Amino acid sequence: MIKNERQYRITKAQADKFRQALKEFTSTSRSGAHPVLQKAQVDALKSQLADLQRELTTYERLKSGKHKVVALGSLEDLPKMLIQGRIAGGLSQEALAAKLGLKPQQVQRYEATEYRSASLERVTEVARVLGVKLRHPVEVRLAS
Repeated sequence: MIKNERQYRITKAQADKFRQALKEFTSTSRSGAHPVLQKAQVDALKSQLADLQRELTTYERLKSGKHKVVALGSLEDLPKMLIQGRIAGGLSQEALAAKLGLKPQQVQRYEATEYRSASLERVTEVARVLGVKLRHPVEVRLAS
């Protein structure tokens, strides 16, 4: 998941390299290489490029501000949802840090570890600052 502009630029450059490698690989004759091996290499390049493109598209969609609802399927998805909410809200990591009264590096660490090092109180504060709202009441089912 792309979390900031730096990662976006890096991912975009990687996608360009994969596109170029795919173009070169498919345009040159690989005499002596087994056709199945060639197809596997092309498929691998295409798969990697598709993954990168999906990440770029998701980040661009969030960054555009048009995507304001982020689905939360489980509590495990909460960190990803907070990061997506920050991006969709037009906040950089630095801007979120300022709103929380933290150094930017702390928000970067929280997001790099998907908030594993953050307390529940901090996660709640991040959600409040981002204006996260629940559409429906949360139902908790306890295991018996």
